[in-house]
Amino acid sequence: MDDSRPQDIDNDAGEMPGLGLDLPAVAVPSAASGQAYRVLARKYRPQTFAELIGQDAMVQTLGNAIRRERLAHAFLMTGVRGVGKTSTARLIAKALNCIGPDGQGGPTIAPCGVCEPCVAIAEGRHIDVIEMDAASHTGIDDVREITEAVRYAAVSARYKMYIIDEAHMLSKQAWNGLLKTLEEPPPHVKFLFATTEVNKVPITVLSRCQRFDLKRIPSELLASHFAEICVKEAITAEPDALAMIADAAEGSVRDGLSILDQAIAHADLGGDASKGAPQVRAEQVRAMLGLSDRGAMRRLFAHLIAGDADAMLADLDAQHSLGVDPVAVMRGLLAMVHAITLQKSAGRVRTVHGEEDRAALADWAGKLGHASLHRLWQLLLKGHDEIESAPVPREACEMALLRALYAATMPDPGTLARRLGDAPAGGTAPSPSEAAAPPPPPPAEESPPWNAAPAEPVAPPPPATPRTMADLVDMLDNANKWLIAAQVKSDMRLIELGEDRLVYQSATGRDDYVPLLREALASITGRRWEVERGEGEAQPTLAELEQQAEAAMRDEILNHPLVKATQAAFPDAEIDWTAAEISPHGDETLPTRSAKA
Repeated sequence: MDDSRPQDIDNDAGEMPGLGLDLPAVAVPSAASGQAYRVLARKYRPQTFAELIGQDAMVQTLGNAIRRERLAHAFLMTGVRGVGKTSTARLIAKALNCIGPDGQGGPTIAPCGVCEPCVAIAEGRHIDVIEMDAASHTGIDDVREITEAVRYAAVSARYKMYIIDEAHMLSKQAWNGLLKTLEEPPPHVKFLFATTEVNKVPITVLSRCQRFDLKRIPSELLASHFAEICVKEAITAEPDALAMIADAAEGSVRDGLSILDQAIAHADLGGDASKGAPQVRAEQVRAMLGLSDRGAMRRLFAHLIAGDADAMLADLDAQHSLGVDPVAVMRGLLAMVHAITLQKSAGRVRTVHGEEDRAALADWAGKLGHASLHRLWQLLLKGHDEIESAPVPREACEMALLRALYAATMPDPGTLARRLGDAPAGGTAPSPSEAAAPPPPPPAEESPPWNAAPAEPVAPPPPATPRTMADLVDMLDNANKWLIAAQVKSDMRLIELGEDRLVYQSATGRDDYVPLLREALASITGRRWEVERGEGEAQPTLAELEQQAEAAMRDEILNHPLVKATQAAFPDAEIDWTAAEISPHGDETLPTRSAKA
C-alpha cells in the first residue's frame, strides 16, 4: 500500500519530491515566530502627535488646552476617510493618561509611549479606554451600558475614555439617551467621537462637544510621507510613482498607504530576485492604477490644440491599446488644462510634476489665452460626462476630442464682433475658403505698467436677506440647492423669518433636512443661521398655497358660463383636468381639449 502522506518541500533545494519540479525558494513565515505581515496602514499608524501629518492646527489647540488645563469633556473628530480621526482619538487617550517613564507625569501633548497606560492603549487592551464601533452598536441598549458604567471611577487610568467610532450610525434614541450624560459627565470621564458624516450627528450633540475638522492631506505632503516609509521599508521608489500614488489617495493617508502596499507587491525586484529590494517604478504604478502616461498626455494635448486630427486619433488608439480607460484620458486632459490655467493666472504649478511637465505648462500658458482655456475646459468636461454614460466609451471619447479640436479653431464671440465691426458697409460675404481659414492668433495680453497702482478689489454685494418663504426658496434654487428647496416648499410652515433666523412648523413631521438647510444658508449668505421648530400661528407651506390657488382656479372654471352651459347640454361629461392649462395669473382659461364623456 502506497504512503499517501503529503511529502515535505525542501526549501533549501527548491525541489518538490515526486514531481521533478524546480521551484524558487520561498520564505514562509513560521507559526512559532508569530510575526505575521502587517499592512503599511496599520504598521505606520501614528503613535505620537508629531507623527500625525497635516493636522497642525488641531495639535496646537490640544497642546494649549492640556498645558492650560482647559480640557473639554467631549471631543468630536470629523473628516474624510483616512485622515486620522480614530488615531487622533487614541492619541488623546494616551496624552491624558500618560504617567511618564517614572510614573509621576501628568497629561502631556507628547506622551512617552513607554509607560504602562501608553503601551496598553497602543495595544488596545487598556481596561479604562473603551472603543465602541457605533456601526454595529447602534441602539439605546448599547448606550445604556455606557451611561450606567460612567458612574464608576477608572480602574487604573487618570480618565475613563470612551472612543465611539462611526458615531453618525447611532440611532436617534441612542443619542437622546446619551445627551444628559454627555452634557454633565463625571470628572473622570471623557468622550471621543469620530465620524465621516458630521451632518448626521444631532445639533444637540455638536453643541456639547469640542469639534475638530481634520483636513485632507496635501499631495506634496503625502508623497514626502510615502518616501520616508519607503526608506524605512528598504524600498526604492521613483518620485513620479509616489506622486501618482499621492494624487490617487485624494488626501487620505490610509488610501495612499493601501495603494503603496499594492504597488510594492506589483513592483519588480532589483538584482537577485531572491534578495533584491522592490523597485516601485512610475510605469508600473500607472499601469496598476489605469492612468495614462503624462508624456502621452502632453503629446495628445499638443495635437489637440494644433488641430492635427490624424495624429491625435493615432495617439488615442495607442492609449487604448495600452488599456487606458477613455475616462482616464479625458481626466488627464482636464488636469492638463487646469494646470495650464493655474500657471497662466497665478504662476502656480504642482510640485509633484516633473521638470518636463513644468516647462511644457509654462510654454502653453504663454501661448493660450484665458478664453481659449476656459472654452476648452467646458468642451472636455462635457465630453467627460458623455463618455461616462455612453454605451461605446471609446467612440464617445473620439467624438468629444474631435469636437474640441475643431471648436478650438473657431473664433470667440468677441473676435466675431470685432470682424463684423471692421467689415465695410455693403461688403460681400467671405468666400468659403476664407470662412474655413483658422483665425489669426489672438493678440498678446498687455500687462499693466510696472508703476501702476494695483486696483482695489471690489467686494461682491452681500446676498439679499429673504423676506418671505418664496424668497428663501428662490435663493436656494439660484444656489443649485434644488433638493433642499423642494423639501422646504413641501414641508415648512413659516412662523418667523428674520435676520439669520427661521422659526417653522413641520407639515409632515419629517424635518431631517434642517441641518442641510442650515449649511446651505450659511454657505450662501456667509452667516450662521438659526433654524428651529417653534409654536404659534404658522403660514401654510408654499405647496399648500399652490394647491389652494389651483382649487380656487378650478372653481372659477367650473362657474364659467360656457362650462355651465356645456355641462347642462352634456350631463354625463367630465372635464379632463390633466389636459387643462390653468393660468397661474388667474386668467379665465378653459380646458384645451374636449370634455371626456
